[in-house]
Amino acid sequence: MGKFKIAFIFSFFAMILSIQGQDMEPIVLANPSFEDLPRHSRPPRGWYDCGKPGESAPDVQPGQFNVTKDPYDGFTFLGMVTRDNETWEGVAQRLSKPLDPGTCYQFRIYMTHSDKYFSLSRTTMLDEYFIKPVTLRIWGGNGYCDKRELLAESDLVDKTEWEEFQFHLEPKRAYKFIMFEAFYKTPTLFPYNGNLLLDNASAIVPTGKCDEWEEDIMDNEPQLIASNDNVNVKPPKPKQDPKPDSKPKPKEEDPKIQPKPNQTDIIAVTPPPPPPPIKEDKILENLDIAKVKEGQSIRIENLNFDADTFYIKKSMHPVLNEVYDFLKENRKVVVEIGGHTNGLPPHEYCNNLSNRRAKAVTDYLIKKGIPENRITFKGYGKTQPVATNSSKAGRRKNQRVEIKILSLGG
Repeated sequence: MGKFKIAFIFSFFAMILSIQGQDMEPIVLANPSFEDLPRHSRPPRGWYDCGKPGESAPDVQPGQFNVTKDPYDGFTFLGMVTRDNETWEGVAQRLSKPLDPGTCYQFRIYMTHSDKYFSLSRTTMLDEYFIKPVTLRIWGGNGYCDKRELLAESDLVDKTEWEEFQFHLEPKRAYKFIMFEAFYKTPTLFPYNGNLLLDNASAIVPTGKCDEWEEDIMDNEPQLIASNDNVNVKPPKPKQDPKPDSKPKPKEEDPKIQPKPNQTDIIAVTPPPPPPPIKEDKILENLDIAKVKEGQSIRIENLNFDADTFYIKKSMHPVLNEVYDFLKENRKVVVEIGGHTNGLPPHEYCNNLSNRRAKAVTDYLIKKGIPENRITFKGYGKTQPVATNSSKAGRRKNQRVEIKILSLGG
């Protein structure tokens, strides 16, 4: 066989293995924690409104229609309602790759129900509480809001605390879109005003062919733990060996006739010393107690928020951990976290966004253990530019988060 044919065969099998590996990769949703600026009648970034035309869209909570519940993850969550005029809300998005027919998927999402959701009844035209529990329906389709196949439906979400709901999806056809829909308790005779809150959706994780997924092997399947930004897989539980039959133990050999080790055969081996720790490059070189002074502001590098958002991404953790380490080592230092934007949006929008970004950084540091009396936050909006707003490079410099040294405690 020629070298060319051998190389072709190896390339072919490598391509097949690569395709098989890709098929088992999780399908990651865009904005799975529904992060955005809190607002009513507009779905969060990355999600498309699938409500009935003429009706309002879902809400980015909290703070809308008297909903005051804290998010399960991040800073905001999704609120959807059912109405007494036989309309209900839903959101959809295009998947990063299609759901494959015949493949089983596992999916998890946190849901709860608010005992306050004050809005206008479509039948009485009076303000009423939309507080009855509803269910979540998950649809697969090939377009936004295309309800081609009902993939799953939850139990009634009637608890007022966040709860994890698990779903097994078994699509019969390939679907490029997924849709989440609030719906009445079924069967129901009359439509009613209800609400459903959603947060912290997992990736859609393939678990194998559906005909291989049987109840008697569930205990040995990998356990999938869902989070906001990844899916961790725990190894299957090891099987316990069956108890051995009661048989007489073999007689132990007489130790007197066992051969003794020869001294020349014993070699003392000294384990090698552990390698020195790898010193990582510091991101904030100027954040050093020997260099800083009171009143000084230092830009927190590598803190790249997505456009119009204020939630902390995993990629931001290294630099924020440097700020945490600095404050932990220097317990008398008091700082302010300041948020800044570029000069294009209106003042009110810039003030709100910069304030929320500064608060997000502050909350991260406080949750890691920095006392609240040592750290404050403030949003400056677009009032303190450091570069021109007429160029993209200048606007990038202006939209920043800084740490300002208020006191060294000396």
